[in-house]
Amino acid sequence: MTERFGGVQPLRRVEDLRLITGGDRFVDNLRLDGALHLVFLRSPHPHAEILAIDADAARSAPGVVAVLTGADLAAQGVEPYAVPVPLKRPDGAPMSAPPRQPLATGRVRFVGEAVAAVIAETEAAALDAAELIAVEYRELPALVDIAGALSPGAPEIWPGAPGNIAAEMRHGDEAATAAAFDRAAHVTRRRLVNNRLVPAAMEPRAALAEFDAASGRVTLHACTQNPTAVRQFLAQHVLKCPPEQVRVVVRDIGGGFGMKSHLYPEDGAVAFAARMLRRPVRWRAGRGEEFLAGSQGRDQISEAELALDAEGRILALRVRTLANIGAAPAPASAAVPLVLGPKVLTSVYRVPVFDVRCQAVLTNTVTVGPYRGAGRPEAVYLMERLIDAAAREMAIDPAEMRRRNLVPAEAMPYTNPAGETYDCGDFAGMLERCLARADWDGFAARRAEAARRGRLYGRGLGLYIEWTGANQFTEKVAVLVEAEGRVVVRSATQAMGQGLETVYTQLAAAALQLPPERIGIVQGDTDLVQGFGSMASRSLFTGGSAVQAGAHRTIEECRRLAAEVLEAAEADIAYEAGRFRIVGTDRSIGLFELAATRPEKRIEVAEASTVQGGTWPNGAHVCEVEIDPETGVARIARYTTVDDVGRPINEAIVLGQVQGGIVQGIGQALMEHCIYDQASGQLLTGSFMDYAMPRADDVPALDCSLDTSLPTSRNPLGAKGCGESGTVGALATVMNAIHDALAERGVAHLDMPATPARIWRALQDS
Repeated sequence: MTERFGGVQPLRRVEDLRLITGGDRFVDNLRLDGALHLVFLRSPHPHAEILAIDADAARSAPGVVAVLTGADLAAQGVEPYAVPVPLKRPDGAPMSAPPRQPLATGRVRFVGEAVAAVIAETEAAALDAAELIAVEYRELPALVDIAGALSPGAPEIWPGAPGNIAAEMRHGDEAATAAAFDRAAHVTRRRLVNNRLVPAAMEPRAALAEFDAASGRVTLHACTQNPTAVRQFLAQHVLKCPPEQVRVVVRDIGGGFGMKSHLYPEDGAVAFAARMLRRPVRWRAGRGEEFLAGSQGRDQISEAELALDAEGRILALRVRTLANIGAAPAPASAAVPLVLGPKVLTSVYRVPVFDVRCQAVLTNTVTVGPYRGAGRPEAVYLMERLIDAAAREMAIDPAEMRRRNLVPAEAMPYTNPAGETYDCGDFAGMLERCLARADWDGFAARRAEAARRGRLYGRGLGLYIEWTGANQFTEKVAVLVEAEGRVVVRSATQAMGQGLETVYTQLAAAALQLPPERIGIVQGDTDLVQGFGSMASRSLFTGGSAVQAGAHRTIEECRRLAAEVLEAAEADIAYEAGRFRIVGTDRSIGLFELAATRPEKRIEVAEASTVQGGTWPNGAHVCEVEIDPETGVARIARYTTVDDVGRPINEAIVLGQVQGGIVQGIGQALMEHCIYDQASGQLLTGSFMDYAMPRADDVPALDCSLDTSLPTSRNPLGAKGCGESGTVGALATVMNAIHDALAERGVAHLDMPATPARIWRALQDS
């Protein structure tokens, strides 16, 4: 593999010893002298007016330093801030939704919304005092699901969103799609539900803020995927100060998955309290708080139709999607279903025309925001469920149905109906390699063996494509060559467990021709470097490209300096393995010796790198499931994938990302489901006692392999994103297998999650 495509020897993960031995780099591990503890009092109502708050008893409680309400913050200039999203309502007006605010003022709109903050010398004192706050509410009608929010005569959650529709977007050609449906030989229709999920990172959200009286600056230690955006929002909307007066520092993060990609109200309250009290203030969410107040994922209902000719070739696709975005949307809440999902809706298939309408719906629930895949798993799920159902209805083998509709490799670059251009891909090749690896033809024998044991056995096939990059294609790095013998690379992308430190070390070591132990990676400090952060699987192909470009730029800058020191022409200076040498002589100087000649005892080089566009990872998954008809329990028996991620810089890390994504997809397909009670608006699945997640014994050994034959030309590494691919492909693959197993008992449709109770009930009803 050439250096252009990341020609480096894969490393074992360099960050793991620190992570698995409980290193002190997580927010909750930080200890600052004199730090106060903040505890939030949260609304018990899904929708209510706040008539009065009596916090006098809490303020006089032992150990309490301050109690803040939304009115207190408003009196000091903190205003609710609307999320700036360039989307429109159905009437053409700008998107409108309730603003976000550190503490509620006037009204609460979901159970768990923060109403007051108690700051005390100890967490126990703050908890005790919070119970002394008396809040008088006037309850209002609450709407906790899409159907209720859109029902005739439903009360409005926000006056700027009539009918509780915050935004709407149309894609495609309505007339051409209708004409294609009119001439179709067959139409497959499904109403498909993408169940609501609770992200469950190992590390709950946490914040620790400190104020420097000498400079007037606030430093927020947070676990966020996007430090620069958090700094900007915090300065502009909460602290009302120039961004330079705010520093955001992120060290290790115990998982992000999209839910840690924006400024939370709690972050703002902590930072404000630290500046007001001129003492460090800390907060860590309890697991129950994460269920109540951390952003959630998915929650969509779609009416989807696929028009086909008599041979099973797709003529058109029509989709109507309603997406719950909660009561106080985050920056990307509406964009996930309205913008990101449609980009990949037609997936790897030739779909001549489509007509898509998406609406973002307000409800009295916590924010629904980006969650691993962010719109792409939902969209690919629609397409794969439709094409599988069409194959069954038309009596066509599911693999053959896909073969007839795949975009051929020779059609690349290919522009889909959403206007997105795939630069490269061999979708048919991925399918055939996956079928062979999964022993597709040996399925009948495995099904017969399961039948002898009284089990139902099914197989599911799922193809996917994934859009990566978030349309943010420039990243910056700073490279520091230190006289002590170390090269430090600073990046604005953010590690959160996915192995960026290892991969960036590989790239820098290869480009600089240095041992990996000479390389240090620094991320998550807005004083050192700023950028878009890590989301939409963009870190490697944008951030990694910047690391490699920065390393090459460092060599060139140091070559110029070496020429000055060695008193030679720059063109006569060669670089190899950490030394600059005058060609044809024995005169040379080491990279770190060169740094020692500088007044600062270091050489610093800044570099910005821009890639040519997003990448399109893709692949094929095959799943086989076994169901006990007496109990409804479904077990994943086999799972096989072939994934095109371009050139993997570290194959072990890529496979780990793919496998982790698959497990999250299995969780959604089989067990995870966030449920609010319609009558009371209370969260019924508010703990791990009520919300199931996959465990090790729920998942077999996953047979995942990578196809590296088609590196992308859109970045110098040839790498495509990989962090979300497993989830994008897994949902439909698992559910297609479930439906195949249940088909012989007459079950035509089952929504996620396919829990034992749901499967058992479907079998009884059939």
